[in-house]
Amino acid sequence: MKGIPSEERQRLGALLESRSQQEVMGAIPQFDGTETFRFAPAAGEGSAAVRALVFNMERGVHLEEIVEFLQRCPEVRPFDVILANELDDGCVRSGGVHTARALAQRLGMDGAFGLEFIELVDRDDPKGYHGNAVFSRWPIRASRAVRLPEQYNWYFDRQRRIGGRLAVLAILDVGGRPLGVGSIHLENRTDGAGREEQLRTVLEAAEEMFPDMPVLLGGDLNTNTFDGRDKDAIQSIAADRSLQRRCLEQVARYEPCLPLAERYGYRAVPAGNVGELATRRKPLPGGGCLPLRLDWLLVRGMEVTESRNVATCRDSWPFAAPGSALAAFGGQELSDHNALWASCRIHG
Repeated sequence: MKGIPSEERQRLGALLESRSQQEVMGAIPQFDGTETFRFAPAAGEGSAAVRALVFNMERGVHLEEIVEFLQRCPEVRPFDVILANELDDGCVRSGGVHTARALAQRLGMDGAFGLEFIELVDRDDPKGYHGNAVFSRWPIRASRAVRLPEQYNWYFDRQRRIGGRLAVLAILDVGGRPLGVGSIHLENRTDGAGREEQLRTVLEAAEEMFPDMPVLLGGDLNTNTFDGRDKDAIQSIAADRSLQRRCLEQVARYEPCLPLAERYGYRAVPAGNVGELATRRKPLPGGGCLPLRLDWLLVRGMEVTESRNVATCRDSWPFAAPGSALAAFGGQELSDHNALWASCRIHG
């Protein structure tokens, strides 16, 4: 996507003092569509099995390590599709790299990137773009960005942004057979009803774009079980083990977006309360973290044969090769989210 000079980004951002996000975004064509990358083979082999990975990559700040993790970690391989959240394009914090394009090229996959936010805090950002992406080992035949109803205005947040949450939908050519996929990022600074409204928009768009297709949707649905703006609620849950259990074991009771997906014919993965459930480590002001279950795969027209939660913490990398970027990594985690892997079989 073409960049916007820093001064112009700041001018556009200042318009939000008196205008809506929707109005300002309407003047920025980069928000309208997706950017596609073509690194997968021109014609892929057909397969009834589809291995999908859901991964919030926390801006792609540790890009080299993430690439090695994807290439070497046996728990995430094999993968055919990656539904990714939080990827930077032209941000100082991630080295100015277009992280989605770099990942697609390094992995030999097609990709489709949608712009979620233009960051305004760092005026030195070459672009300041931040968004979501779909990656596929099969060719991407069509893609679109689906803008979600606003539940929070990020311009008035300390992160100060133009934009709002979105999903990236794409049609894959699986050996001549279409497969609908989508990367979704719902709002954390809202309640369950707000997320339900946003997911309904995605599901309606999927109904329109993927008629009579098997569908894989996934991403960071931010199913906190509380309003992410409510600091008192966060502290209360962090101090009470019984309340913490609801964040892992009773998510659908507090997050109506999951029952909504079921009514549209989707199965939420992982199903039930088996194995490691937490996919997010939310830092707390006084230290420590609150384990949350935020990342999901929504499957329709396919059978899920296996799924697992894959840790992204440093102590889970026995596969790191000596001298590799992973082995030399000085941090504790590649992302504040774990990855979710599942193997699915297309019906029929």
